[in-house]
Amino acid sequence: MTGAAGCGPAPVSYGFYQDGYGGMLAAEAFAEALPAAVRCVAALTGARDVREEWDEGVADAWRRSVCAAADAYAEYGEGRVGGFSVGSFSVTNYRDEGTTGSEVAREAALAELAGTGLCFTGVR
Repeated sequence: MTGAAGCGPAPVSYGFYQDGYGGMLAAEAFAEALPAAVRCVAALTGARDVREEWDEGVADAWRRSVCAAADAYAEYGEGRVGGFSVGSFSVTNYRDEGTTGSEVAREAALAELAGTGLCFTGVR
């Protein structure tokens, strides 16, 4: 699987998504959500890929955060989360009104990054 627009390897493989994270998306859905997920995690960590100086635990947490964000983007998209009705047909997402898919993805990614220090932006 390649990254955005087929430009090199994806920063998180579908194999890791399935086996290391336990994800359930089809390969196509994962590949479609991956670019937005990487953008989300890069905005939180400053890294668009695993860095060589990270130990394996931190690297796996970064990968899991991308997987968690991909799951959220696959379910909610990047826009507003909510529901709508047309006649007797209705679609409802089970999140608070006013929330966006990007906010859901950010929450999911942050949960996977907790304790790693990757999101710390203060003075050390």
